[in-house]
Amino acid sequence: MSDSPYDLVIIGSGPGGYVAAVRAGQLGMRTAIVEAGPLGGVCLNVGCIPTKALLHSADLLDEVKEAKRFGVQVEGVSFDLAGALKHKDAVVKASSDGVGFLMKKNKVDVIAGWGRIVGRGQVQVKRSDGSTQTLSAKQIMVATGAQPRPFPGVPFDRQRVLSSTDALKLDTVPKSMLCIGAGAIGIEFASMYRAFGADVSVIEALPRIVPNEDEDVSAELVKALQRRGIKTLAGAKVEGIEVSGEQVVLTIVDAQGKSQQLSGAQLLVAIGILPNTSEIGLEAAGVKLNAKGFIETDGFMQAADGIYAVGDCAATTPWLAHKASAEGILAVEHMAGHQAKPIAYDKIAACTYCSPEIASVGLSEAQAKAQGYQVKVGKFPFAANGKARAIGQSRFGFIKLVADQQYDELLGVHMIGPHVTEIISEGGLALTHEATGESLLSTIHAHPTLYEAIGEAAHALVHGAAIHV
Repeated sequence: MSDSPYDLVIIGSGPGGYVAAVRAGQLGMRTAIVEAGPLGGVCLNVGCIPTKALLHSADLLDEVKEAKRFGVQVEGVSFDLAGALKHKDAVVKASSDGVGFLMKKNKVDVIAGWGRIVGRGQVQVKRSDGSTQTLSAKQIMVATGAQPRPFPGVPFDRQRVLSSTDALKLDTVPKSMLCIGAGAIGIEFASMYRAFGADVSVIEALPRIVPNEDEDVSAELVKALQRRGIKTLAGAKVEGIEVSGEQVVLTIVDAQGKSQQLSGAQLLVAIGILPNTSEIGLEAAGVKLNAKGFIETDGFMQAADGIYAVGDCAATTPWLAHKASAEGILAVEHMAGHQAKPIAYDKIAACTYCSPEIASVGLSEAQAKAQGYQVKVGKFPFAANGKARAIGQSRFGFIKLVADQQYDELLGVHMIGPHVTEIISEGGLALTHEATGESLLSTIHAHPTLYEAIGEAAHALVHGAAIHV
């Protein structure tokens, strides 16, 4: 059968797809969204939201264990993973239900099944019962997301060798966990399971952990993780993975060229993602994929005539939920004929919810120098921040501002410390509004707050020294 034409059919309901559907509904476009799984995609169901729910349990557990420092006596502290998972599942359900509500509110048709492009403006939906339905559309959006990438030659077995999705479903805390990959996902799970009681080791092939962050942030995180008992091995190459009984054994060559073996009850592989771009009719529709299978797009997210692609399946980086949502809105406004402005990908904030938290936006110091800037830096430690001391989180962390020496233009903001995933909002606003060190300095920051550390860092940037150090 062929339904009457839609203005837009979206394949995939993650943060790119469902936000695009909402915007299309607001613009009066007749829209359908095709989803084979629960609404919300990876982010809401097995990514951003559930991990943050469990990380909150981890942070709360750590805080309760230290309550005596603040005059609060707590006896018999223990951790119940089942209770934490129940909380996580409730948060996921509320979030997914919320997407369903938004679809109804904006008159978006939700069609359950596997979507495939079968012709110009044609999307075939295969339902779970084997039946098919063909949707006609003026425009098609591919928002199919991605999945965890396995280690070459070692598939996920869901028991010992785990993806991030598998690690969200463990019903017991492992005695020990190895993690390959020290990006945001690997570090978040390492931080979480260490708080839950596991012995954790993290292996990263690149020269430093959280390699996409500023070098000073990486160095500070190493110190913080070491204090928590998390082992980190950067510059280490995994030569072999063997599952033996109830253990996973890694053979690695460390940064000094020495071979060694590490063993753990479970192994988390967090080395990147694979795009969900196969078997959905892209090549036949004239959509170009890069060498890794991601969809090539123009600045307005158009992949071919009448076809757009957004989110993790697209070749644009970083692969973040908020980037996907911004791309979804951009694509819809472009296809609707609105004046659309391509995304400034270098001004998208990134957050890592480990303990301590990490957040950044813009160029690192090394990146700025590599691009030819004469760089100046302003830095302020949370050790000298009154609010951080008051809440007992002043041991590690700082805010670092990177600016152009000649014009004082702010180029990057880098943070590690308490609640910096919230504080980074000022950094994002500063970069999108082309702030300078002087303009940051002239913004009077409230006291006592954590974010006043930005004002102190600005003072160091402009005058060469902060006030309170």
